[in-house]
Amino acid sequence: MTFQPILPISGYAGWRFLQRTLPTQQESFVKSPAIQRATDYFKENIGKITNADALVADRRLMEVALGAFGLGEDINAKAFVARVLSDGTQSDEALANRLSDKRYAEFSEAFGFGNGFPKTGLSGFTDRIIAKYEAREFEVAVGAQDEDMRLALGLSEGLATVLDRQTGPDARWFAVMGNPPLRKLVEGALGLPTAIAQIDIEQQLDQFKSRAEAIFGTSDLSELAAPENQDKMIRLYMAKAQLASGGSTTGGTIALSLLQSMPRPYGAQP
Repeated sequence: MTFQPILPISGYAGWRFLQRTLPTQQESFVKSPAIQRATDYFKENIGKITNADALVADRRLMEVALGAFGLGEDINAKAFVARVLSDGTQSDEALANRLSDKRYAEFSEAFGFGNGFPKTGLSGFTDRIIAKYEAREFEVAVGAQDEDMRLALGLSEGLATVLDRQTGPDARWFAVMGNPPLRKLVEGALGLPTAIAQIDIEQQLDQFKSRAEAIFGTSDLSELAAPENQDKMIRLYMAKAQLASGGSTTGGTIALSLLQSMPRPYGAQP
């Protein structure tokens, strides 16, 4: 039987419930037969893989490899995935570096096939990929019931990856904008319309930074990644998403969530 996360209510209240029950739910999920079969096979076979062609030739390995980076929809795009991996990330002309979705660069770099040193045989590699796979697949299972919850689950790791891989403040924002799930949540929390993607990239950057300053008092992503700001971002996103969809949360609850997320004067108590 396929594992189904328990999500009795939507919106921010549902998110708080999911947070409280997350360790138990995740433990049950990773012990489910389908996940156990996938991860056991990966453990037994990934160490034998030393190039992109060998990886894409094994669908079961590909399911875990792509799933770990939230790229499971590319499972049938063998030629594309092989090119992403074999090009590596060291050249500006590498395919992964030319794609707007920066998860591909993270994926290619993690395996190292195109960077001259395959990482599949390194100590700790298998455990790291499996941990990412289990986390992403749990998000997928949650998303099958509530896509907003899935986005919220990915926020913390998404921001951590951006901060780890990028150093400049603008480069970090571009990385957020180039990660579709992360962008959707941050964009929604900042109250930016999806149509903003149609304008010049530098103008988009200005809008993201100015809205962050207005709502959070900072446009520094290292500060926005603080737990209290992540919670505020999720609360804002959930409230606005339910308001837009006419969800079951009452208008009073939505209004309260929005008010709680508004900037307060310096020194004011929460």
